[in-house]
Amino acid sequence: MNTHQTTSLLLSLAAIVLLARLLGALTRRLGQPAVIGEVLAGVALGPTLFHGAMSDALFPQAVRPLLGALAAVGIAVFMFLVGLEWDSAMIRGRGSIAVTVSLGSIVVPFGLGVLLALGLMDDYGKGDRTAFMLFMGIAMSITAFPVLARILTDRGMTRTPLGVMALACASIGDVLAWALLAVVVAVGNSGGAAQWRVLLAVPYLLGMLFVLRPLLHRFAARRPQVRLTPTVFACIIAGLLLSAAATEWVGLHYIFGAFLFGAILPRNGTERLHTEMNNRLGQMTATLLLPVFFLVAGFKVDLSKLDAGSVGALTLIMIVAVGGKFIGAFAAARLHRMAARQSAALATLMNTRGLTELIVLNVGLKLGFLDQDLYSLMVVMAVLTTAMTGPLLNWILSRPKGIDRPESPDEPEHAAGTVGTAV
Repeated sequence: MNTHQTTSLLLSLAAIVLLARLLGALTRRLGQPAVIGEVLAGVALGPTLFHGAMSDALFPQAVRPLLGALAAVGIAVFMFLVGLEWDSAMIRGRGSIAVTVSLGSIVVPFGLGVLLALGLMDDYGKGDRTAFMLFMGIAMSITAFPVLARILTDRGMTRTPLGVMALACASIGDVLAWALLAVVVAVGNSGGAAQWRVLLAVPYLLGMLFVLRPLLHRFAARRPQVRLTPTVFACIIAGLLLSAAATEWVGLHYIFGAFLFGAILPRNGTERLHTEMNNRLGQMTATLLLPVFFLVAGFKVDLSKLDAGSVGALTLIMIVAVGGKFIGAFAAARLHRMAARQSAALATLMNTRGLTELIVLNVGLKLGFLDQDLYSLMVVMAVLTTAMTGPLLNWILSRPKGIDRPESPDEPEHAAGTVGTAV
């Protein structure tokens, strides 16, 4: 890089951090997750306003590839932290209801998303027809576990039966959604020049789960309360990057490798290690790298060309996204005789999408499943469905205290982790 590029990059990063922090704080004061303000900051700096004149002035074309690289690193680290926070213990004791609600909140919107794709195919379809339909189904099925955890933490609901159930359902849904997305990505890349690499995903997954994971557990068992020394920290970072690079090379996406490496790290006896990892990586990621991702994602959103057809498509997308998630989760909860109002609140929480949806949409745009116009509409859907969660919960749960009581001390507590600070 020359002096001009370096100066432009540093000034760009300063502008991104300050604007994201400002709009994030503003949306928090309005009772919304900070991620909404940060996404809106990225959209505001994109081509939607002033035909991109603001973004061209603040972020010259010469620095945009560098911003894209930083965004990729930020998403890899974020997905690692999401995997690190995922804990199968959240599912224990929840019975079959968590599995049923998770399946309902994925199967119904997935099916409706596939049907919606048939209607949008002529105007927005791009690339392989099957891959487009499957991807739209996945995009409608996402629940953002980190954003949901943050919402529950801010509302003091992480120890309530409803909060614990929502976290358990979202954690199962996370794994199912990422697995389905990996299949869709593999299908979409099956015609590539290096399609044989996709076959390596199976031995890679088996090696991570049945070779590396047991080795890491043995290491942790021999060193109780292991500390995050510089050497341990370097090894974890290297493992995260190598795992992300491996899944990118085989034709999936680097987010899967990053998530999987975080998910296989030992849980028992490493609580302090996890906390220190979150503290070291979480703040930098939330403050610098993720706002860069929001900006890069915002560059691809152009709402200045909205017309009657686009508004109609957005209306259909919102109906399928909100209705599919709500109906699937609500019906599944009611099958287990959960109270109607609690079922509605749980279904509302499962509609939270946030940053996770943006990551999925960027995968679809990168791999050619979405065109830019449909991508823009889907980003609007992600913002709206996340913004709806708080007000809808206030309306649904506006009743006498004590109905959604905290869990008793002998029941398991699963509080939201610090990964929520990254959203």
